[in-house]
Amino acid sequence: MKSSNLSLLEVDASIQESITEEQAQFFLDNGFLVIRNVIVGEELELLQKQTMKLVEQGIAGTDDEDYLYRVRKSGERAYWRTEYVLDKLEGTKALLGHPFILRSVEKLQGPNLIPTWDSLVVKIPGQAASVPWHRDATVPEGCSNPRPIFNVDFYMDAADEKSCLWVIPGSHRWENSRAEERCSSRADFDFSEAVPVPMNPGDVIFHNIQLLHGSPEGDGNSLRRTIYYEFRAGEIEAEFGPHTLEYLTLKQHVLFDAINRRSNTSYTASEKPYEYRPAGAFRIAEPRKPETYRYAHHQYWRS
Repeated sequence: MKSSNLSLLEVDASIQESITEEQAQFFLDNGFLVIRNVIVGEELELLQKQTMKLVEQGIAGTDDEDYLYRVRKSGERAYWRTEYVLDKLEGTKALLGHPFILRSVEKLQGPNLIPTWDSLVVKIPGQAASVPWHRDATVPEGCSNPRPIFNVDFYMDAADEKSCLWVIPGSHRWENSRAEERCSSRADFDFSEAVPVPMNPGDVIFHNIQLLHGSPEGDGNSLRRTIYYEFRAGEIEAEFGPHTLEYLTLKQHVLFDAINRRSNTSYTASEKPYEYRPAGAFRIAEPRKPETYRYAHHQYWRS
């Protein structure tokens, strides 16, 4: 198993209010950043309990279109993902308003940040399917805006080298042809150029949507649950999509509501809340309670 010798830079959310300029630059250079101790205590216990309900439903099997399944090497169908978790779990709504995360996202994207996707991804003991090398998405063609588009990955469980995410540092800057060649490798799971990212419960990874990442099937001895929130700068989404302008406004109201919900929880009394102050065309004069937390993507694609 050959891997990159990159020294990981780790952030400790318990001793600072957001990522620093140095930490932001590491993310921009490498395409990922590890942040420890983001979710702790009562909040972590709540999210672990609530996400387990989704896992149990996924394992039992369901026709709900928000529950997704993969096929393992053995041919067995394995539950691996639930979409729109903001709509399904109360704890995830308050989590979206996490001040350390939002201040850090703003440092990288500016004040007009928009939450665009929310999912729960799972590896089930004894059923874990491998995740081949891939990019989550690509930057819109013609976009020269330097603000990164990225996912925030919240870990509910520990992940060691047998079950954790592996990343190829700097691959978010590769040409598409090089990335496609790497992804099409016929090797079982090629670890060359890659680094493992072991995690503890409550830790977070920021990873660029163009970063090549994946994970081997592993021995399936432990459960791994990860909540994913994607953020995009409003300026990029407004110009290039894929969502309509209406969608962006709706998701801004979702974010305002999440921040308010977080301020009313029992476990955030000592926090300094994040102040969401979108500007210019993205300014919201009067935040309103969202009608739903599930704005289905396909209903807001641009034609």
